[in-house]
Amino acid sequence: MTDVKIGVVGIPGKWSTEAIADTLEARTGFRLVIDMARVTLDLAAGTLMFNGVDLGSLDGLVIKKISEIYNPDALDRLEMLRVAEARGVKMFSRPEAILRLMDRLACTVTLANAKIPMPPTIITEDESAAHDALSRYGSAVFKPLFSTKARGMILLDHDAPDAVQQIASFHADNPVMYIQQKQNLSGQDLGMVFLNGEYLCTYSRISQSDSWNTTIHSGGKYAPFQPDAELIALGRRAQDPFGLSFTTVDIALTDAGPIVFEVSAFGGYRGALEGCGIDAAARIAEHVLHEVQP
Repeated sequence: MTDVKIGVVGIPGKWSTEAIADTLEARTGFRLVIDMARVTLDLAAGTLMFNGVDLGSLDGLVIKKISEIYNPDALDRLEMLRVAEARGVKMFSRPEAILRLMDRLACTVTLANAKIPMPPTIITEDESAAHDALSRYGSAVFKPLFSTKARGMILLDHDAPDAVQQIASFHADNPVMYIQQKQNLSGQDLGMVFLNGEYLCTYSRISQSDSWNTTIHSGGKYAPFQPDAELIALGRRAQDPFGLSFTTVDIALTDAGPIVFEVSAFGGYRGALEGCGIDAAARIAEHVLHEVQP
């Protein structure tokens, strides 16, 4: 396909960002990897410039990653991309959909409103209420509102002698405390992959250490997993309110049944490849090119 220009918003040099750009370039002859830290919005001119290219002139943008680290400032980058969208650039996924996922609380509230089963969760700015929640849960994970791969999370037990001090320390960095009852993951949790709302596959993340979480960042590894129809239906219901082009739903199997931890803003490309044998970069490229054709 010629004369089609699709940019990739991501982290230059990162495997998944470059894999999508490679695939699009092979199909269109056009390549542009966009680092949002170097993008300038001129509202008066209506331009969104990166390396001399007005992003509003492109046919589409694949948003693979908006920032290396999740933080409130990254939300502003999504707002900037809405200017290009308003000029007719097709977005995969739409910035407004991603906005509701980067903030852990926004994702949780959306899932709760959709009646998706999740771990018991308390959100508070009050340290006494946080300590009460920890006492009730017995063991809880304190999570920053903006983080990935368990970064910044701490696991606390109610009988820890320094629990009050640890809560205070966490609160100093996280004015709004997100507290979730620790779940028994039996050494694994699941990533259920969807493309434009259609189920692709499920992979598991299996712990390779004594870490309380199974993330690859903590030494976990990917493996295939075959869910039943009921579990797939749960994953589909969880991702449906967000309307994403590509996503992964994080699911755990517990004694009380399956629960959803979160829906990913940017999907699990490596998990799909290593756990399922599916080239998600190629799949998203095919989807994008189909959508932008006149």
